[in-house]
Amino acid sequence: MRMSVRRAFQVLLRVQDTPHRIALAFGLGVFIAFSPLLGIHTGLALGLAFVFRLSRVAILAGAWTNNPWTLAPMFMAGTAVGCELFGVSAQSLQSIDWSLHGRAFYAALWEGLRPLVLPFIVGNTVLGAVGGVLSYLLLRSLLERRQAMAEAPPG
Repeated sequence: MRMSVRRAFQVLLRVQDTPHRIALAFGLGVFIAFSPLLGIHTGLALGLAFVFRLSRVAILAGAWTNNPWTLAPMFMAGTAVGCELFGVSAQSLQSIDWSLHGRAFYAALWEGLRPLVLPFIVGNTVLGAVGGVLSYLLLRSLLERRQAMAEAPPG
């Protein structure tokens, strides 16, 4: 994981754009990573990069923070935030009869998950907004410092 983060940052350092626009694209990508619209993160990121003329590399680096290793923790955290916001208990998951099969299983699964749908959507949207803003601020600060150091006269 450490190498992938370091590699992603090195890639972002090579993007030819202003610190604001690189960080904006990355922050928007992080927001997309938390999006409950499963399965369309890459397409959504590329579409927004095209519409707003943002760096595809930077927005994809942000969107791909949601990957097979981070998907469950990110969505669980978002659902937990949503449950706190709405005062919903996750106890409905305990009512699912995991021994059922076929249609009966899916009916029980839906009944157990239904109370968590709104907390999932809202919680992940909230975490995405917070993560996107924090990512933007942090990356912009780092890129501006790096740019200032590169422009400073030696000595």
